[in-house]
Order: sequence, then C-alpha cells, then structure tokens
Amino acid sequence: MIYLELFYAFLKVGCFAFGGAYAAIPLIRDTVLAYGWLNDETLSYLIAVSESTPGPIMVNLATYVGNTQGGVFGAALATLGVILPAFLIIIIIMSLIKNVMDNRCFKAVLDGLNACVIGIIAATGLYMLLKSCFSLKEGFSYDKKAVITAVILIAAGEIYRKIKKKKISPITTIVLSAVIGAVVYGF
Repeated sequence: MIYLELFYAFLKVGCFAFGGAYAAIPLIRDTVLAYGWLNDETLSYLIAVSESTPGPIMVNLATYVGNTQGGVFGAALATLGVILPAFLIIIIIMSLIKNVMDNRCFKAVLDGLNACVIGIIAATGLYMLLKSCFSLKEGFSYDKKAVITAVILIAAGEIYRKIKKKKISPITTIVLSAVIGAVVYGF
C-alpha cells in the first residue's frame, strides 16, 4: 500500500507543480505532512540538503521520502511519480511546439504563469525565513552565523560582479558558500 501512496502522492506533485522546485515546495510540504511521512522541521532540512546536492530538488525530495518510507523500491516509485508528468508533457509539447509557439494566447498564458511562479517562490522564501526566525515559544530569533555567512556571500557576489562585469556562476556560489560556512561555523 505504501508503494501506491508514494507513487500517487508524488504523481500529484509532478502534475500540479508549475514553475520548478521552489514553486513546488508548498505542494510537497502539504503532501508529506498530510501522509505523516515527515515533520515540518525535517522537511526544511531536506529542502536545504536537496538544494546543495546535484539534481532537481523535487526529484531529490521524492527519492529521499520514498526511500525512508519504502526503501529502494519506494524511492524509485516516488521518483517515477514526480518525473512522469513532466516527461509526458515534454513529449507532447515537442510534437506540437511548432504550431503552438506562435499563438498569442499561448504566449499570454505562459506570461501569466511566470508571474504566478514568481509570487509562489517569493511566498515560499518568506515562509521559510519566518519559520526559521520566529516561534511562538521563543519569539524572534536568528542564527548570527547564518547572517554573517549570507552577508559575506552577498558581498563576494557583488565584488565579483563589479570586477568581472558578470554574475558569479551557481557552481562557484555553492563552493564559496561551503567554504564560508566551514570557516564561520568551524569544523
């Protein structure tokens, strides 16, 4: 039964997650909490780990949740469930793309979806920030070392942009984040 639940739950996530992984985080959160597979704190940690590991966040989360709930077969089914809708949609779109891309209505729909995705990503980021900085028991709190790490990383990115006249690459940002985090938090 768990295998069908994993496949079906992540199939729904794959079907209704527009705009990529960050836009899908609220849907994934609702799904894993509804089934009781993870608690909110564990999911937040998994999101952070999924961001720093290679591969799409949705796939990484589906694989991890599937593995914790149903072993390797559960991981395979959850992963298949989350990627199957996108795979099928891409196959269909590729067969129709020449006719559809010139359509004004289609372009308008994509523009509308882009605006929605930006709002969803912003809301998710704000939710995660508030969740990590505020609790009813302790009130407002924050990790000073995390703020220092973020400020150093932002400053380094801006300095690089001013010197090189281009943005720092995501790979360099990840490596730099790891180094700064190791220095600030210490081993």
